[in-house]
Amino acid sequence: MTKPVQGPDSKPGRRTVLGAAVLSTAALGTATMAATPAAAAAHDGQQHHGGGSYRALPHPTVIAHRGASGYRPEHTIGAYRLALDMGAHIIEQDVVPTRDGQLVCRHENDITGTTDVAEHAEFADRRTTKSIDGNRLTGWFTEDFTLAELKTLRAKERIPRNRPDNTLYDGRWPIPTLEEVLRWANDEGRRRGRPVWLHIETKHPTHFRQLGLGLEERLARLLRRHGRDGRNAPVFLQSFEPDSMQRMARLVSAPRVVLLSGPTSRPWDFVVGGDPRTVADLVKPEGLAWLASFAQGIGPTLDLVIPKGANGELGEPTALVRDAHRRGLVVHPYTLRNENVFLPADFRRDDAGAPGGAADGYGDVFGAYRRYFDTGIDGIFTDHPDTGLMAADAYRDGRRRPGGAR
Repeated sequence: MTKPVQGPDSKPGRRTVLGAAVLSTAALGTATMAATPAAAAAHDGQQHHGGGSYRALPHPTVIAHRGASGYRPEHTIGAYRLALDMGAHIIEQDVVPTRDGQLVCRHENDITGTTDVAEHAEFADRRTTKSIDGNRLTGWFTEDFTLAELKTLRAKERIPRNRPDNTLYDGRWPIPTLEEVLRWANDEGRRRGRPVWLHIETKHPTHFRQLGLGLEERLARLLRRHGRDGRNAPVFLQSFEPDSMQRMARLVSAPRVVLLSGPTSRPWDFVVGGDPRTVADLVKPEGLAWLASFAQGIGPTLDLVIPKGANGELGEPTALVRDAHRRGLVVHPYTLRNENVFLPADFRRDDAGAPGGAADGYGDVFGAYRRYFDTGIDGIFTDHPDTGLMAADAYRDGRRRPGGAR
């Protein structure tokens, strides 16, 4: 189904109404945050953007996945700014290096689908095939470009078939460097009187270390330069490779999260190092105890929190949240999105509210949020932070109300 970019009956109108409605709710959340130690620390000495303990963040915490990527091309200043304006508690960045060792914000080093690089004839010869973490990919890769060359490209929507409205913003923003984002976040924190929290992921760290472009040392230098290396800095560090977070633990004190994919998968550093453990091993009590020895949290796929049945509908929650909490780990699963195609089958709806519906139409995402919040998760990644904030506020209100529905 193709939606018109504009028009009174198009879904952008529905999204605009939703976004506008939640801004007042987000403002209340911002006011609440201003009363927390995290916000108060924003004015401590030279650390104007100091964050206070991550445990002082609102619960459930709403993490803007690659920014407000449900409404703008991901990992652009536009997506980050919209997420912040909506009231997101944390904004996520993924970092990959350039050929000259600069860290830039892209979900992958393969920039074929997220930039206009294919339209640049001067870079046609950079198209190549590589093996990235055991997967063979053909395209253009950040490590083959200098920062100056990457800055000639413009970002575009990654999944235009699902989010045709977002293509309106194709070409509006360049690829941001992590340093630019850190500077932006600190400036916004001072301007708004509260810290802007970030969630920074090291992408394919073993791959880049083998290329002589190790991420951890570069990331640590930037964090120190911008005052985000401390235990109470307003930042989470994250990776699918536990070794990367172990390395970061030796370099900075900022809180760390290990991301967890499907149960049969193995982190790439395990594959390279000959560690036979799978994610299924890491989510067992002994695996979680090991993770807690160098990390403060886990970021599991939502299916590790509530598995889906053969029909695609949600089943019963696992013991993961309970077991992680017993070891002092916060749980930030990923990623909840509004569109039917990304929702569990029992929460997909057509425009009239009936089950099913067009892939890019919105489903009963509020019902899905309730199911996941009921498991006790501490936060959640979402492409639509306004929706997440509204769902989190409704959930908290339901819990406060005696006998209230959740």
